[in-house]
Amino acid sequence: MAEHRSMQRAALLDAARSLLSEGGTEALTFPALAERTGLARSSVYEYFRSRAAVVEELCEVDFPVWAAEVSAAMEGAETAEAKVEAYVRRQLELVGDRRHRAVVAISASELDAGAREKIRAAHGGLVAMIVEALSRMGHPEPRLAAMLLQGMVDAAVRRIELGAAESPSAITDAAVGMALRGLKG
Repeated sequence: MAEHRSMQRAALLDAARSLLSEGGTEALTFPALAERTGLARSSVYEYFRSRAAVVEELCEVDFPVWAAEVSAAMEGAETAEAKVEAYVRRQLELVGDRRHRAVVAISASELDAGAREKIRAAHGGLVAMIVEALSRMGHPEPRLAAMLLQGMVDAAVRRIELGAAESPSAITDAAVGMALRGLKG
C-alpha cells in the first residue's frame, strides 16, 4: 500500500511538472492532475491539500537535484574562475529540462508564504555554492556578489525561456563573460 501511494505521488508530481512546463501555473489544476494520472479528482486531494502543496513538494524534490547538478559541474572545475563559469553554464544548460521549466513556472507564480520560503531557501543554497569561489577570486563582498551573480543568471534564464532573438549559447556566453569580466566584454 505504501509503495502504491509513493508511486501515485510520484506520478502526480511528474504530471505537475508537465503541466507547469507546458502551460505555467494556470495549467496546474487538480482536474488536470487527475486527468493526466488517471485518478479521480477527489483522489488528488488525498495526496495534496492544495496547489501550493504540490508546488512545495516539487521544490523539495527538484531544487536539490538541480543544485546537485550545478555542484557536480563546479566540482570538475579546478580554478575559481572555472567554478564561476561552470556555475553559470550548468544552470543555463538546464533551462530546457522539464524540472527546470517547472521551477521557473513555480517561481513566477503567486504562492503562499510557505512555498515562497522554500524557494528562497533553495535559491540561498544555490547562491552559497559560489561564495567561496568569489572569495578566492578576491571579491571583497563574495556573498553579495554571489546574490548579484545569481540575479544575472536568473535574467539569462528568463531571456532563454522567452525565446529571445539571441541563441541560448549566445546568451550563455554573454552571461559567462559578464560573470568573469563584468561589463568590459
